[in-house]
Amino acid sequence: QVQLVESGGGLVQAGGSLRLSCAASGRIFSTYTMGWFRQPPEKEREFVAAISQTGATTNYADSLKGRFTISRDNAKNTVYLQMNNLKPEDTAVYYCAADHYGSPWNRDQKQYDYWGQGTQVTVSS
Repeated sequence: QVQLVESGGGLVQAGGSLRLSCAASGRIFSTYTMGWFRQPPEKEREFVAAISQTGATTNYADSLKGRFTISRDNAKNTVYLQMNNLKPEDTAVYYCAADHYGSPWNRDQKQYDYWGQGTQVTVSS
């Protein structure tokens, strides 16, 4: 069992930045590919980014490349999502998820075993 707790969401103006954190507890963090997903208002949840167990490989939604950066610190059992130049369309609930020995190239949320409760990000224009 893995417990995931996101933090760092909030209200920010367009053009601003936020860094989300996801702290994991339970089984060995370094055996999990970690992903970030988001669910905008009245839309389906969508893939944002993923990072391999060691952090050597990252994968991003095409529309977010260059603005979002995923990283992890296995010593702290934490994965991060740095979000820069935020836009109103980035408004969503952001979720982190864990996929045991998964591939960061797999964007299918069904492959992820554990999910956090989500953190709200609101970008004002």
